[in-house]
Amino acid sequence: MATLVVYCQPGARQTRWAGLHDGKPKIQLQAPPVDGEANAALIAWIAERCGVPRRRVRIVHGHTSRIKRVEIDGIDDATARLALGAP
Repeated sequence: MATLVVYCQPGARQTRWAGLHDGKPKIQLQAPPVDGEANAALIAWIAERCGVPRRRVRIVHGHTSRIKRVEIDGIDDATARLALGAP
């Protein structure tokens, strides 16, 4: 199981990898931070990039914060970071 800490920026022009923010992968999300839409968009984007079903991706900490801890079942940390474009 991979565990990543990511920095999210909701309300962006498009959903994409945007480099690093304080050493954490920065993900810009097109979805607004309303009614869990940004969290759902983050889960969908990570699942697609990592090639796993959405049910294998979950936010375990930071549901209402820009800094989130995400767990991804079925892959390791190195594979997850590579799939997301993180160094």
